[in-house]
Amino acid sequence: MNDKLNLLTKMDRTIIVAEAGVNHNGEPDLAFRLIDIAVEAGVDVVKFQTFNAGDIVTKGASKVDYQKKNIDDSESQYSMLKRLELDCETYYKLISYCKEQEIEFLSTAFDFKSLNFLVNDLGLKTLKISSSEITNGPLLLAHARTGCDLIISTGMATLSEVEEALSVLAFGLINGMDLKIKPSRDEFQKAYSSVAGQQALKNRVTVLHCTTEYPAPPKEINLNAMLTMRNVFGLKTGYSDHSKGITVPIAAVAMGATLIEKHFTIDKSLSGPDHKASLNPSELKDMVKAIRNIEQAMGDGIKLPMPSELKNRSIIRKSLVASIEIKKGDFFSEHNIVAKRPNMGISPMEYWDLYGSVSHKSFNIEDIIER
Repeated sequence: MNDKLNLLTKMDRTIIVAEAGVNHNGEPDLAFRLIDIAVEAGVDVVKFQTFNAGDIVTKGASKVDYQKKNIDDSESQYSMLKRLELDCETYYKLISYCKEQEIEFLSTAFDFKSLNFLVNDLGLKTLKISSSEITNGPLLLAHARTGCDLIISTGMATLSEVEEALSVLAFGLINGMDLKIKPSRDEFQKAYSSVAGQQALKNRVTVLHCTTEYPAPPKEINLNAMLTMRNVFGLKTGYSDHSKGITVPIAAVAMGATLIEKHFTIDKSLSGPDHKASLNPSELKDMVKAIRNIEQAMGDGIKLPMPSELKNRSIIRKSLVASIEIKKGDFFSEHNIVAKRPNMGISPMEYWDLYGSVSHKSFNIEDIIER
């Protein structure tokens, strides 16, 4: 892969992953066009989904409700996924094209063959684990044993399920391909509780909050759960968004998300399971621009006047001025001094120090009080 970024360790800003997913509809030409859209939008990563339909779903399995609404209701999930596969040759071309365009290529593996292909043939150093696989212990372990950086979505999961998935990853990360220790829940928990296991997770894993519905209802997004996972697990956390529009991912960045993932498409009206809940090209651009603006706006947290403010301070702030004519020897009081702009003299915060003292010179109305 190119050295433009190491997804989990070298970015000093929010990583934006444009999820092409299966919005190529199984057509290689459309997959290349999606890469072009992602590049033009200025995202960091374009992500696909790699799978062999026969290895991940039974031929009689039905589609979920949102898939039934978006495509032929009578078609099985297997038939739908079979149409959405891309062959190995296409993936070689896609990753090569991403290198040319200086955008990171990423894909989610849903089965062992696909995982092996991504790591050993395409040479990926970062892997994305789908929410659907968070309870698939064997596949989680296989991901961890690759030694790659891992991004794991947590849609549909409880906090305890996320912790158990992380325990499997911890075990695989610290033991690698060493088969002397037999995998078991007890061993997973030991690895998770160990210093080495926790350090490996911190070094290698990003956890994404997610609501697995397309589109996700705002009242069920629960962005605060991202903060809960960050506090409980102490890991880098981000957000995989399935809501309509770009408001929620922008809010997630303001809350500290280190990675944002968002589906996009060339045309929302295309037939396919995810198009309708995806961003169109202009929306993707708008999201990237808004996220980068939010990052700048967050600042360093130190409360100081900004350079652009300093030129306004003398005009907008006030100083003490004479509200009536003041003669030398008069006492300053609420009857003869008031605070008005500009800030060219004594600060109104010194009003009480000045109050009751004798004026050593005369002032006309609205003269700035000077000592």
